[in-house]
Amino acid sequence: MPPGQDTEAGPAFALGIDLGGTKTEAVLLDGEGAERWRERIATPSSQGYDAILAALAGLVAQARQAVGGAAVSLGLGAPGSLAADGRVKNANTVCLNGRRLQADLQALLGQTVAIANDANCLALSEATDGAGRGAAVVFAAILGTGCGAGIAVGGRVLTGPNRLAGEWGHNPLPWADEARLACWCGQTGCVETLLSGTGLAADHQRRHGGAMSALQIAAAAVGDGETGSACAATLLRWQQRLARALAGVINLLDPDVIVLGGGLSRIDDSYRVVPELWGRWVFSGGVREPVRTRLLPALHGDASGVRGAAWLGRDAAASR
Repeated sequence: MPPGQDTEAGPAFALGIDLGGTKTEAVLLDGEGAERWRERIATPSSQGYDAILAALAGLVAQARQAVGGAAVSLGLGAPGSLAADGRVKNANTVCLNGRRLQADLQALLGQTVAIANDANCLALSEATDGAGRGAAVVFAAILGTGCGAGIAVGGRVLTGPNRLAGEWGHNPLPWADEARLACWCGQTGCVETLLSGTGLAADHQRRHGGAMSALQIAAAAVGDGETGSACAATLLRWQQRLARALAGVINLLDPDVIVLGGGLSRIDDSYRVVPELWGRWVFSGGVREPVRTRLLPALHGDASGVRGAAWLGRDAAASR
């Protein structure tokens, strides 16, 4: 099929939008997965809900224009998740909470909009044509300002009756010996409080003093002197915690592939260190053998979530 030609399954072009707290990115893919158009704008979160709707509509209009007004399917990756009545919940872009984002956007655009949280979009992207392509079960985690995760089974996102499948960041860190730190969600000891970028930076400041970002700590960990030694110790604590948290995932889900996205996924050493560590906590019944789950960075990097949103919309159009 030539790229750009509609099929019986729906539009030939798949538009994905990744709605973030500070930036919103859009990408238009053809039927072969090649990019035809891309745009990034600042998210007008401070201007409120209506401004966000208008910004999303503007991106859709630009995408349609880029392909000469051709029809496009539309998928949206957004923070939080949809409650059973269609309202957004658990979004850190708080003006979205309680609003019917999907219904309002569909009414504004006059077309169907598929919506999922950003971690589910990462999982779908990497299971479709990324690091988890061809794998039966893919667990995809975003390690950034927060911690989220999504699950793809047979190339399709798992959601569940409560729309909570993959809410890894708000489970307690297993086998933890740290103080049960308070989480914004109201619980204590959550994975997110220690494995997010903000959690890593806060742990370093508590232990060693000094304000450094997570990526600054990772870069300094290979250096010499007191600073390098302190940063190396912080990074190893974080990798040990990540190994424990992912061992819990393996014990419960036993995925073929675990894919990491977000800023902390760029710490290359973790793909060697964490699998060396997690066997201590993966259930073996006393029979030691290699853990066969693969730990990989997202093949599409920072673009993976928005690509997943595009595939989400394409799949929804094909199923109608």
